[in-house]
Amino acid sequence: MTFLIVTNMSKDKSMGLTERMAIYLEKCGVTVRRAVRNSEGKADDGINTDGVDAVIVLGGDGTFLRTARDCAGSGVPILGVNLGALGFLSETAPEDIESAMDRMINGEYEVSERMMLEAVIDRADPADGYASVSPALNDITVTRFGSLQIMKFSIYVNGKELSNLSADGIIVSTPTGSTGYNMSAGGPIVEPEADLIVLTPICAHTLNSRSIVLSSKDKIEVVIGEGRDGNRAEVEASSDGSDRVRLYTGDKISITRSEYISKVVRLSKDSFLQTLHQKLGE
Repeated sequence: MTFLIVTNMSKDKSMGLTERMAIYLEKCGVTVRRAVRNSEGKADDGINTDGVDAVIVLGGDGTFLRTARDCAGSGVPILGVNLGALGFLSETAPEDIESAMDRMINGEYEVSERMMLEAVIDRADPADGYASVSPALNDITVTRFGSLQIMKFSIYVNGKELSNLSADGIIVSTPTGSTGYNMSAGGPIVEPEADLIVLTPICAHTLNSRSIVLSSKDKIEVVIGEGRDGNRAEVEASSDGSDRVRLYTGDKISITRSEYISKVVRLSKDSFLQTLHQKLGE
């Protein structure tokens, strides 16, 4: 049995927790491989899941999301150890590491399969160069870049126009990501294993702006409109808050369900609503 430990070095600065886990696993006969994420979130030696039975992530939700993107398509289950704040994606705390590792070794856990999103970018001007974003476990967002001004977007679903929107941006979220940026922007909270996509505007300039819940089979297209006084607008698209790329007037980003899924380890028997209550403290 082989486990890969992925550590956010800004969360485990002394690497003491990582070492404690590695020693414990090796005493239990588990082969341990390691990867360390630096201050930019990149894994110094990359993420290689070949021959790995499970990935253990030490960090917060951001570290988990980056690792999930790196592991997309591998089918390897991922366990999060929360060294951050809320930690919606993390199943265990540092003080419970040994018992969590025992359960992982003995197969005493469940796997929650989570849908992901992917995007294709079509340039209006090929001179702007090729651009892409990684598959997302939480969300793909299109937000303003630079000066504080309202952006214009045209939104299509399955080729049919849905709306023309003036806003700070747009969040296209998975059920897993509904408790992230989507929730902060006033979007609905969704059970993470649901099969749907949520589209939520960010600070829209309208009195009747609402989130829209779509089928996971739908194709969402966002076309970037003109900037102020007809100037060329510049916005930013990102996957789970990372892999940022610039988009300009006339560019189109098409977002669909990814062929990849993330396998999230569940150790707790608490329901999603119980976890939500605990994390939000309400």
